[in-house]
Amino acid sequence: MGMPVREYLLTLCITAAVTYLLTGPVRKFAIVAGAMPEIRARDVHREPTPRLGGIAMFFGLCAGLLVADHLPNLNEVFENSNEPRALLSGAALIWLIGVLDDKFEIDALIKLGGQMVAAGVMVMQGLTILWIPIPGVGTVSLTQWQGTLLTVALVVITINAVNFVDGLDGLAAGMVCIASAASFMYAYRIWYGYGIEAAAPATLFAAILMGMCLGFLPHNMHPARIFMGDSGSMLIGLVLAAGAISVTGQVDPNAMKLNFGGGRDATHAMLPVFIPLLMPLTIIAIPFADLVLAIVRRTWNGKSPFAADRGHLHHRLLEIGHSHSRAVLIMYFWSALIAFGTVAYSVHSTSVWILLLIVALSAFGLVLLLLPRFTPRTPRWAEAFVPPRYRRGGAVQQGAQGGAEGAHGGEETPADSEEKTPVAAGVNGATAIGARSRFQDRREAGSSR
Repeated sequence: MGMPVREYLLTLCITAAVTYLLTGPVRKFAIVAGAMPEIRARDVHREPTPRLGGIAMFFGLCAGLLVADHLPNLNEVFENSNEPRALLSGAALIWLIGVLDDKFEIDALIKLGGQMVAAGVMVMQGLTILWIPIPGVGTVSLTQWQGTLLTVALVVITINAVNFVDGLDGLAAGMVCIASAASFMYAYRIWYGYGIEAAAPATLFAAILMGMCLGFLPHNMHPARIFMGDSGSMLIGLVLAAGAISVTGQVDPNAMKLNFGGGRDATHAMLPVFIPLLMPLTIIAIPFADLVLAIVRRTWNGKSPFAADRGHLHHRLLEIGHSHSRAVLIMYFWSALIAFGTVAYSVHSTSVWILLLIVALSAFGLVLLLLPRFTPRTPRWAEAFVPPRYRRGGAVQQGAQGGAEGAHGGEETPADSEEKTPVAAGVNGATAIGARSRFQDRREAGSSR
């Protein structure tokens, strides 16, 4: 088979174009339908913003699959595998649940049940983990029950991790786009580099997912005109998990051993090929860490794990002093470092330079995190040439202006925020930033440290 990169690129562009063009009409529909929830105490945005962006993303997914089905090379994916149909049926189910939640606020446990059912629908149609590669042991075949439980767990964890990180403009869509780009590179290398046809569906899923995110991002970047809501965040989480399951559980690692020979050396040489086992975890490492920390934090404080608060990583970045855009870019940086670092390691696991580069970039990322604490001050003679925040006393002036805006621009006062009762609803997309003063004390938003 030739290199249908152009076909993948065409599928990606069609998916992105359909998603982008539909998001405007969907925004108007969401406003008419009343899918504009009131501002909750934990939200970052200042005015009601329509949700239901997942509607445009779902039709982008359908358009991508339809185009791929009619392309000469990608058509073989549909002929040789039932996975695209399994993905579409699971995605349709989770999308419907998300749309209902965006409009009517479904209970969190009902959503959890729906996620399990959607994962079960995909398993029934063949999209499941058949075996797990374990270094030093080899390929371990799973029973039907083991494979089903592992698949459902991976889908539910991925969906909720993406849902949890959907808290700032463009954050979830951008991070999932980065993760899907890394997945595409890895799956394409296994498919074309090793000639393994079973990796083709995962490559297609990653290309379509990139298109869905890229098409939605222009409407969702700060300040967002529309949120993807649960209909979008659960959908892209499910597609991300489907690609990881396909490349991990469907591709037989033993088929790749043909390039190495046998024995102990082959097992050592195969270590980079075992990366699919870790790939689903690494590409959602930051959302997953946020999910675990949120559950620990809430249970430690005697609250339900599903009770929303303002203690997520993106909220903390804002409180440290980062601007909205910088907080999003920092999360992008860490996502790209983890995802592409894993892919680079899978290609050249013996190279010390790869590890040194990852360590150096990690150090650079830590410096970025601390930058707000060390805001540089320019000499007085150069103040005319730099932004106000770098001038002496600039921060004080900005603080005074922020206070004036809070008093005269319709912002809530501490007294008002104390009267407001936080809504303990499921985590839905949140997001634009108001005056910086709103983030100085999370307790004002009705949550504990």
